[in-house]
Amino acid sequence: MDISQVNFLAVFVAALSSFVIGGVWYSPIMFAKPWMEENGFTEEELKNSNMAKIFGLSFILSFIIALNLAMFFGGQVDFVMGLTYGAFTGIGWVAMSFGTSYLFERKSLKLYLINAGNHAVTYIVMGGILGAWH
Repeated sequence: MDISQVNFLAVFVAALSSFVIGGVWYSPIMFAKPWMEENGFTEEELKNSNMAKIFGLSFILSFIIALNLAMFFGGQVDFVMGLTYGAFTGIGWVAMSFGTSYLFERKSLKLYLINAGNHAVTYIVMGGILGAWH
């Protein structure tokens, strides 16, 4: 696919969707507490983080992910295909890559399911946005 055919507004919205999903996923209503416990983080450590750097760089990375998906999908992807391809990439590539790393790093299954689950859902939603809005 030619980059001139990419809908950059769709890419931007898809990148933003990762923040909405992550904001809910890692919130107290979902997985904040077990995620913190599995990583050994305290509230104090998290409050003292450079959040501007973390969020700024995370958005750039999410934009690159969304742009990569848009280029990978090409121009013939609709909403359902976008969801499907998002699932294939999010589960088949990203979650499985996390799994390999987590095995060697001896990280817990609980942490794997939290983090890989977030990325799987994010890629599915990104795929849907890009497919619907190509």
